Amino acid sequence: MRELARFLLGRRTRRRWIHLILGGALAMPYVFVGQLIVGPAVHARYVFADLLAQLLSFAVALPLAALTAALFPLTRSLEAGAVRSLCGVGADRLSSSPAHGRAAKGRTAAWFTLHLGLGGIISGMSLALPPFAAMLIALPAVAVFRDDLLGLPEALDRGWVLALMPVAGAACLLALAACAAVAGALLARWAPALLGPTPEDRLAAAEARAADLAVRNRLARELHDSVGHALSAVTLQASAARRLLDRDPEFVRTALAAIEETTRRTVGELDAVLGVLREGDAPGTAPAPTLAADLDGLLHRTRAGGLRVTATIDADPERLPPVLSREAYRIVQEGLSNALKHAGRPVLLRIAVTGGHLEITVENPVPSAPAPACRPGGGHGLRGIADRARLLGGTAEAGAVHGVWRLHVGLPLKGPA
Repeated sequence: MRELARFLLGRRTRRRWIHLILGGALAMPYVFVGQLIVGPAVHARYVFADLLAQLLSFAVALPLAALTAALFPLTRSLEAGAVRSLCGVGADRLSSSPAHGRAAKGRTAAWFTLHLGLGGIISGMSLALPPFAAMLIALPAVAVFRDDLLGLPEALDRGWVLALMPVAGAACLLALAACAAVAGALLARWAPALLGPTPEDRLAAAEARAADLAVRNRLARELHDSVGHALSAVTLQASAARRLLDRDPEFVRTALAAIEETTRRTVGELDAVLGVLREGDAPGTAPAPTLAADLDGLLHRTRAGGLRVTATIDADPERLPPVLSREAYRIVQEGLSNALKHAGRPVLLRIAVTGGHLEITVENPVPSAPAPACRPGGGHGLRGIADRARLLGGTAEAGAVHGVWRLHVGLPLKGPA
């Protein structure tokens, strides 16, 4: 019984009732246009006083409403907002974008017609039934209504018929509540099917989500490779300077100078990384580092941390495409950063162009002592290298072979197919 009362008069039902009445209000302009069409056609002098003319006007109004919804794509967005607020349908089941495409417009027109049709019927019942029901309920007690004003038939003078009038009035109100509850429930059930996203909408949302994830992944790679490398280099340079402070002041001065240069340069690289988020809106953003312009500085800062690096360059970085030069710099940076953190031994770096590919190789002996445990959330460097290589149509391999850790990356000069 409680569930029935909640279904008929609960908060959700009342809000859906309001939604239906709004549909009836939206239908009124179309009904007025329908009256202009129906009135001359049926030769009705007073359309408002002719029930048949009113019903015909309402029937003409619904196709006009459907045509309006099909011509104005924004109708779907407005109707979806009303359904979310008043019908209790989750936002994830509705589309908030305007209707584009024949299928989406057709479904929006069907929904708008249903909303205005059911809303017009429930609105008319809401206007007519409550006064009528109140009259029936009060009929036994107010004799003036029975005798003078209404001119009711003599059959109502029978006591048992008159006693049933309040029951009939309550039944009218109950029927009105039931019709409103059922109509509201039907609209709420049909809303996801008619106002929900089409396959094209889902595809567009998936593409937008993929583009957003691509930007976020790119930002994560740039932060990891630039700021992460700089912090690792500064940590090792400071550690080496502390150990040799009394024995080798010249090395300490070199390390401190390298720390200053690294931190200053990292601020510029951080600005370039943040430019990924506001690309095209920040004309003063520093350019991203490239192999042609920044390889020498990278090698100098890495060596200042105490790591011996032997570099063999069999390519002209100036002739590399800008995107390839930028991504290659990040790959070299991450390879040297891994060696700086984990190896502590001489590193061989070779960059060459062979067979239409830029080949990057970083080798260092595997340390005899176990490598320190990765920090929580770390260990993404090799994955970032693989992602960069894959996006450029290249390959990346890393692993220990015969006591030597080897990172090899091949990038096509002309980019992916």
